[in-house]
Amino acid sequence: MSEFDRVQETTSFQSVETLKQQLLTLGIQAGDAIMVHSSIKSMGWIAGGAKAVIDALMETITPQGTIVMAAQSAENSEPSYWMLPPVPKDWHEPIRQHMPAYDPHLTPLRGMGKIAECFHRHPKTIRSYHPVHSFMAWGKNAEKWMMEHPLEDSFGMGSPLGTFLNENVKILLIGVGYDSCTALHLSENFLETKTYTNQGAAMLVDDERIWIEYQSVDGDSDRFPELGEAFEKTHADAFFVAKLGQADCRVIQMKPIVEFGIEWLKVNPVVDQ
Repeated sequence: MSEFDRVQETTSFQSVETLKQQLLTLGIQAGDAIMVHSSIKSMGWIAGGAKAVIDALMETITPQGTIVMAAQSAENSEPSYWMLPPVPKDWHEPIRQHMPAYDPHLTPLRGMGKIAECFHRHPKTIRSYHPVHSFMAWGKNAEKWMMEHPLEDSFGMGSPLGTFLNENVKILLIGVGYDSCTALHLSENFLETKTYTNQGAAMLVDDERIWIEYQSVDGDSDRFPELGEAFEKTHADAFFVAKLGQADCRVIQMKPIVEFGIEWLKVNPVVDQ
């Protein structure tokens, strides 16, 4: 959608101040810890665009709270699995040899959206050290929560997600569905039936760029919308729906949905085709 179309489809003026009022309606307040997934296109035209959204979040949460976003960089991964787009087979080894090492400051985000990209550029945002599944945070607990991110436990209890589980974190979905809810990958990690894929990434080790091979737990976010729908039918007190800009938004308590997700995935296992 072009900017002209967004202007035409936006029913009233939107700014940092209007967004702050809507965040309060959503139950977001000073001192909260929130994990945000977002689509700027869904919000309509806003004076200041993505920066206005970041400003509204930070001014509402204040430095006494913490804002977290996923900062995934899927291009720094085993190239033989790439599908969007695939690359020629004879490129695989050169990619492994020449992919730049992960740098939390410079490695670009992939598929996270303009709001997350803007958040990444903020000088006080801290990004975890995982070459593919990193998170980034701003605020009171940013440094502590981003400190540890094991390579082979990217979405497990040793990762930032595991830390968030017992920190009263709220999930804010802005114009996106449960398939964007990264926290549900933590539910998958509790399954005894989980499977693994051999992965690889370029990293700096003792100031030397090397290609590291590791095992990564397989995830399937295609199932998360069905999981989220089932959660809402039985946990009306654990989520809230309202607008932010023109986007449909959900605020969800992280711990209840992760715990529900563990049991739901056990009862609804993947059926081999």
